Amino acid sequence: MADPERGRQVLAELRHLGVRTSIDDYGTGYSSLAYLRHLPADELKLDRSLTADVGDDPRAAAIVEHTAALAHALGLRLVAEGVEDDATGETLRRLGCDIAQGYAIARPMPVADFLRWLEGPRTPGRPRAVATGASGSPAPHP
Repeated sequence: MADPERGRQVLAELRHLGVRTSIDDYGTGYSSLAYLRHLPADELKLDRSLTADVGDDPRAAAIVEHTAALAHALGLRLVAEGVEDDATGETLRRLGCDIAQGYAIARPMPVADFLRWLEGPRTPGRPRAVATGASGSPAPHP
């Protein structure tokens, strides 16, 4: 982000090659509405600090709901990070999140286990999404 113009160029080149990109940890740190306007990304990853208590905090729910509307209006998917239980996942789905990521879906695991998990059966009510652990490695279904 030290050179935003170069960043836009690299992301545009990656997109041209078919690589999908995300703006990670949206809502914290260096993320900004200006990025949504200028960076050619495919999705936003909403930081867990905004999703963790979304079922109990009406202000958090309002932020998530309107961020989802903004993301969709810009043609972006919204990924909710930090989904630790099914109730939170359902609340986030209802508020407009497209993808859930967190321990409620899967825990970190080796690639071979991930491939088996990916091919395995899904239980009703579980978000159909792939999660990654803090290390960036794929995560299994609990």
